[in-house]
Amino acid sequence: MKVVIAEDQGMLRGALSALLDLEDDIEVIGQAENGEQALALVLSLSPDICLLDIEMPLLSGLDVAERLFSLKHPCKVVILTTFSRAGYFQRAMRSGVCGFLLKDSPIDELGAALRKVNAGGRAVSAELAVSLWEAGNPLTEREQEVLRYASEGLSAREIAARVHLTAGTVRNYMSESIRKLEAKNRIDAISIATHKGWLT
Repeated sequence: MKVVIAEDQGMLRGALSALLDLEDDIEVIGQAENGEQALALVLSLSPDICLLDIEMPLLSGLDVAERLFSLKHPCKVVILTTFSRAGYFQRAMRSGVCGFLLKDSPIDELGAALRKVNAGGRAVSAELAVSLWEAGNPLTEREQEVLRYASEGLSAREIAARVHLTAGTVRNYMSESIRKLEAKNRIDAISIATHKGWLT
């Protein structure tokens, strides 16, 4: 199978490429240091799988996955992450991602996961699966939207204009988010939701 690797840390990218190239049935045909390069390589080289770091400059791994999904590109996407954030995982699943793996997974585990994905299956690191199972997002889509705008510094009135609600309704959504997240205030709620990956 042909693989493109996208990882902004050069040493890790090189190590992953070298180790995967040792596998008889895996050939690394391209390496990218940011999301835009990754997208361009996938579109020009048509690999079987693109291995994407979740946090990269220009476009994140999830941004690239969403672009490929919207283009109905046949390349399968596997996300590599150090973050067990439920919001990231949910967004990845909506984007047709086939694998969600930890960066510190053993190379033989990574190889097995790529083979499983290439054969049409899905692969999620066991450690990630447990933590994601335990960490469901309590916020509704509307509550997430209001918090996202609040995180950009918008006032209740400005948010209300964006989402076509009254300022009072926006304040109610904010209060409910603070309650659900057991936050001290709006800033704390934004911090908690961002850390969990729920404002992606």
